[in-house]
Amino acid sequence: QEHLVESGGGLAQAGGSLRLSCVGSVLTFSTYAVAWFRQAPGEEREWVASISRSGMSTDYSDSLKGRFTISRDNTKATVILQLDRLKPEDTAVYYCAGRREGPGTNRAWEYDYWGQGTQVTVSS
Repeated sequence: QEHLVESGGGLAQAGGSLRLSCVGSVLTFSTYAVAWFRQAPGEEREWVASISRSGMSTDYSDSLKGRFTISRDNTKATVILQLDRLKPEDTAVYYCAGRREGPGTNRAWEYDYWGQGTQVTVSS
């Protein structure tokens, strides 16, 4: 069972930036696609972005494209989600997830590993 750990959340002002990290095991990290999801209070979990095993292919939620950037460094077993031009509606718990088989997708139930989440709060 892969263990994923998110960090980098916190409080930011609208228009600001945060950099979220998701760290796994160096031995296995390159074997699975990774995605970020988020969940606001009272809302369903929402897909944010995904990245392929190699990092060569990325995909974003249309509503977030242009403000968020996903990248990975398999040598450090790390996926980064850069959040720019933050808005109060970006406030949520952000989760990273790993998928062993197939490419990254926007369907949470297709992911095998989950981190504990990191809180992002954006003030207006």
